[in-house]
Amino acid sequence: MPDDKFILARKRNALKLRASLIQNIRLYFINNNFLEIETPVRIPAPAPEEHIEAMPAGDWFLQTSPELCMKRMLAAGYDRIFQICKCFRCAERGRLHLPEFTMLEWYVAGFDYSRLMDQCAEMIISVANNLGCAGSLAGRGTPINLALPWERITVQEAFEKYAPVTMAEALGKNKFDEILVDLIEPNLGIARPAFLCDYPAELGALARLKQDDKSVAERFELYIGGLELANGFSELTDAVEQRQRFIQAQKLRAKQNYAAYPLPEKFLTSMADLPASAGIALGIDRLAMLFAGVSGIDDIITFTPESL
Repeated sequence: MPDDKFILARKRNALKLRASLIQNIRLYFINNNFLEIETPVRIPAPAPEEHIEAMPAGDWFLQTSPELCMKRMLAAGYDRIFQICKCFRCAERGRLHLPEFTMLEWYVAGFDYSRLMDQCAEMIISVANNLGCAGSLAGRGTPINLALPWERITVQEAFEKYAPVTMAEALGKNKFDEILVDLIEPNLGIARPAFLCDYPAELGALARLKQDDKSVAERFELYIGGLELANGFSELTDAVEQRQRFIQAQKLRAKQNYAAYPLPEKFLTSMADLPASAGIALGIDRLAMLFAGVSGIDDIITFTPESL
């Protein structure tokens, strides 16, 4: 097996590109009047999510996302904030997954998910231009055109176009995630980036529902080259509804014998002051993969878990 010196030497160009990528992401947000913040990595109560398990750290947990703390800052009057940080998730390991990974997360008061999609595209194009990518990404074998407009396709439209069953049928048969991953995601963002938007309400997480159609949430995911990069939404600001969603998520987690988190009461209390806003989490490691044109996440990080 190759030693560390050989492996790290082989990654030199990819790691230099990754460093430039992060520097230019930070520059974009600074130039757009965002405040860079740091919030604790170890927290007492993560947001309960059905398919994500946090790593224990003593009596507390390592964050799966800085979301709750960042929204508490939004509620305190910080209207444009971003953070680049480490996040942790149990049983996340594969060609595209790591148990410890790097996340970019940002929030804007007064935005909805549509304006956030525009800003996300603007940020990635700005970074690509600064890195000399000439309006395209290397992708994972096929160049991807970054020119606007980027595609926006609803979840329902994606099921109609790429799946053998409707979105409603997939939900009813508990096959939504399986069909999305196996049949829909590989077709998204191939020639140009695509935003998959308007998720069914039951998969809204912390997103608000659409005013004119309560069956869907104002949530989107960004895909480039068939790779899911980001998850964003118009923020839910109703503490009562959010508490109900958390309790439902706890019940679903219990069926899988996942850890029982306490409810994040300080976050729920802060929601009384949470302004209309939008936020997004974007995986730095996966974005670096696309800029470097590599096929696996191991090629764009220094040390894999197995090498430690």
